[in-house]
Amino acid sequence: MKKGIHPEYHNDSKVSCACGAKFNVGSTLPKIDVEICSQCHPFFTGEEKLLDTGGRVERFKKRQAATKK
Repeated sequence: MKKGIHPEYHNDSKVSCACGAKFNVGSTLPKIDVEICSQCHPFFTGEEKLLDTGGRVERFKKRQAATKK
């Protein structure tokens, strides 16, 4: 590998999830913030959870109501 062209690799990058879970992984970033992790993702938990990022559900319902008028 050439010297000086690769990013620095961190073996203990800290990942923090919106649900409050924290764990370490290997990454080129020292700190990573995520919205969903394996502890809160519906596939792993078996629970269905509606995630509304940016008010998408409300905007969809508003558009649907406007087309019915």
